[in-house]
Amino acid sequence: RSSPTASCSTTGSSTKQRSDMRIGGFVKQSLIDWEGVLSAVVFTKGCNFRCDYCHNPSLVLPSLTDHLPDLSETVILDYLRRRREWMEGVVVTGGEPTLHPGLTGFLERVKRHGYRIKLDTNGTNTELLSALIDMGLVDCVAMDIKTIPDREHYAKIYPAVTDRQMDNVQRSIDLLRNSGIDYRFRTTLIPGVHDDAVREELSARFAGDPLVFQQFRHTSGILSDYPPER
Repeated sequence: RSSPTASCSTTGSSTKQRSDMRIGGFVKQSLIDWEGVLSAVVFTKGCNFRCDYCHNPSLVLPSLTDHLPDLSETVILDYLRRRREWMEGVVVTGGEPTLHPGLTGFLERVKRHGYRIKLDTNGTNTELLSALIDMGLVDCVAMDIKTIPDREHYAKIYPAVTDRQMDNVQRSIDLLRNSGIDYRFRTTLIPGVHDDAVREELSARFAGDPLVFQQFRHTSGILSDYPPER
């Protein structure tokens, strides 16, 4: 997946950025974030999970996001307008995009330029996800399945996970399965967490779904390299 810092300095920032849609990174074009679709990638700030293996701590930890300038939505939309003839898609990722009250409006403005949209999510905001699908604002959803979807297993990834979050994760899984849109599930395999039994259980539970296992690559600058914070 693309890095949020790859192109963020080229889009400009704004002191008048919308407070309900905070954008922390922008990649002008990518062939790796949506298979077969040349896309721009928008990275939102903030996340309601704290996964030690996260490669985007600058979008997750408040101490880092507060020092990362918000990018101008206007500049990004203007770029998308000018590039529509040769680019097909926009990927919205994070962080966790569904935390932002302004996500619906932003996707509507992107759609006006004729783009297909892929949304990356952890599935904890089922109500908004359902609304976006019903409104035709997303063409593809990639949902992270951290591990076997129950609180006991998710707590090994994020100890503070709540019962409500887990209920929404399962509801979002069911929603996508019955949505009629393109979707995929993906799990990053962490040594010591995803053993053979967990992988086999995930494969069985998602046997009828497009599930992708991604190998964790340890690099410097992942979330666990920083002091814990909420």
